[in-house]
Amino acid sequence: MRNTDELKYWIGFSRVPGIGKTRLSLLRAHFGNLQDAWNAPESKLRHAGLDARSIDSLLTLRPEISLDREIEKLEKHGVKAITCEDPAYPPRLKEIYDYPPILYTKGELLLEDTHSLAVVGTRHPSPYGRQVTEEIVTEISRNDVVITSGLAMGVDTIAHRTALKAGGKTIAIFGCGLDFIYPAENTKLAQTITEHGVLVSEHPLGTKPRPEYFPLRNRIMSGLSLGVLVIEARERSGALITASQALNQNREVFAIPGNIFYPNSKGTNKIIQAGEAKLVVSCADILEELQLTISPPRQMEIKEFMPGNASEAAVLKQLTPEPVQIDEICRLSGLPISEVSSTLAILELNGIAQHVGNMNYVLNHEFRIG
Repeated sequence: MRNTDELKYWIGFSRVPGIGKTRLSLLRAHFGNLQDAWNAPESKLRHAGLDARSIDSLLTLRPEISLDREIEKLEKHGVKAITCEDPAYPPRLKEIYDYPPILYTKGELLLEDTHSLAVVGTRHPSPYGRQVTEEIVTEISRNDVVITSGLAMGVDTIAHRTALKAGGKTIAIFGCGLDFIYPAENTKLAQTITEHGVLVSEHPLGTKPRPEYFPLRNRIMSGLSLGVLVIEARERSGALITASQALNQNREVFAIPGNIFYPNSKGTNKIIQAGEAKLVVSCADILEELQLTISPPRQMEIKEFMPGNASEAAVLKQLTPEPVQIDEICRLSGLPISEVSSTLAILELNGIAQHVGNMNYVLNHEFRIG
C-alpha cells in the first residue's frame, strides 16, 4: 500500500491483541476508514460493535503506540508491510477464511510465489528423512516451484537450504516479528533467504516468539501454497496441524511413507492410511497431482572419480545411495575410526560423499567410482 498515512493505522491495529481480520472489517464498515476507527472514543467503538475486551486493549495500548515510529522501524529493518487490500497481497492466501489482514515481509514476495509447495516435518529427521527431503526438494525446486517452510530446525531447515542450493526460491514463515530470528541458529540462513526468497510474518516488529503463534503460522504456510508435503511426523505434531489446516483450506496434502516401527513415521503413515494424504515416492507424484508441468529431466553428467589412495578406495567401496553409519564403514573396511573420519571429510569436500545426519553417509549419485 503506497499511502503511508493509511498504512500506519493498519500497523497500529496489528499491534492490538484481539483485533484481527473480522474486527477490522467491522471497524472499517462502520467508520469508513481506519484512521477514524483508530482515533474513535470508547462510545463510538462500542457503537461500531467492538466487544469490551477489544475496546479495553485498544484504549490501553493506543497511547503507547507511535504510528510514525512504527513506519520508521520498518524502514530501519528493511521490512515491508502489505495489507490485504494491496495488489501485492498473495491472492492464494486471501482464499482462506482467516487470512492475515497484514503481512510483514523481508525480501521479494511476488504474486507468482504462491506457485509453491509447503514442506514440513520433524525437527529430528532420520538419515532417511533428511535424504528424502533433499532429493524431492531439489527436484521440486528445479521445476520452478517455490518451497515454503517455517525455518524450524530439522526438515524445515533442510528444505530451505536444499531449495537455495538447487537455485530455487524459498519462503520462510515466522511465528514472531521479523526482527527476531527463531531459532537463532538459523540467523545466517534467514539472511540468505532474504537475498534469494522472502521472510514473512503476520506479526509486527518486536513480537517475540510464543508457542501459540506457531500453529497460527502454519495456516499461512499452507494457505500460500498449492499443497503441503509432510516428511516424517509423529502422531501429534505441528506438521500434522499444518496438514489438517491444508485440508480445511482445500489444499492438497502429500506424505512420505516411513518405517512402521519409527515414531516419526507414525503420523505420516497414519494420514496416508486414512486417505488424508497422497503417498509420495517421487517428485513426479506431486507435480502430476498439482497439474504442474514437469520439466524434462536434466541430462546429468556422471563424473568419474578415481580414489587417490587405498583409504579412499576402501571407504568408497562401502558407500551406496543408502545411508551407512560410520561405525559400519569402519567395520567393513577394517580401517580405524580416525582414518575413516578424515577420509570421509576429504570425500565430502570433493562432493563425492554426503553426510545425511547422525554420522550416516551416502554416495553422491552424480559420481561413478573408477
